[in-house]
Amino acid sequence: MTESNIQTILWDWNGTLLDDINHCIKCMNILLKKRSYEPLNKDKYLSVFTFPVKEYYARLGFDFSKEPFEIPAEEFIVHYHEGLQHVPLFDDAAASLAFFKKLKMKQYIVSAMQHEALVQSVDDRAISGYFEKVSGIKDNLAFGKNGIARKLIETEGIIAKNTLFIGDTLHDAEVAAEMGINCVLISQGHQESQVLKQTGNPVFSSLSAMTRWFTQEVSG
Repeated sequence: MTESNIQTILWDWNGTLLDDINHCIKCMNILLKKRSYEPLNKDKYLSVFTFPVKEYYARLGFDFSKEPFEIPAEEFIVHYHEGLQHVPLFDDAAASLAFFKKLKMKQYIVSAMQHEALVQSVDDRAISGYFEKVSGIKDNLAFGKNGIARKLIETEGIIAKNTLFIGDTLHDAEVAAEMGINCVLISQGHQESQVLKQTGNPVFSSLSAMTRWFTQEVSG
């Protein structure tokens, strides 16, 4: 990647800009307790979380022969949205958005969050003005975001080689690779640094560490 050629930033939302990992654990523990399954803590969560989230549920012990995946998935979303207004952005999220805006880069969100809920969540945090467009999925099942990323690139005329995807999961790296987009990963979200480093992409402990690196690479 040549940082000086980057013109567009594609942001993941959950776990990258939105600091929702503890909220996700709290909501999932409501489902697990209801079914008498073993509760989650942060270490276990980081070791089992994956995409598609149906596999994550299976790793937690959900038995889809007893209930279809859609039942706990929709139940989780109900609890997630009940407390979403209290979930903060990462401390350095706004400054990072401002950093790329100052560089006159176009910024977008590509998320596996349901679209209308995503738009509302971004609006509620008063950062909508940073983005050209916000794109989420059609339902609450979070099977992945490859399709919406592809559609966004096509409709917005985004040049893949001049684009940087910033995410926090292996799935973000997979989407970026499929689209031929550069990628960096932040390890303060839903997957740990050692997992993310398997992708071969640069991995940073925070958004501010990533923007410092970006500045050095461009100026260098």
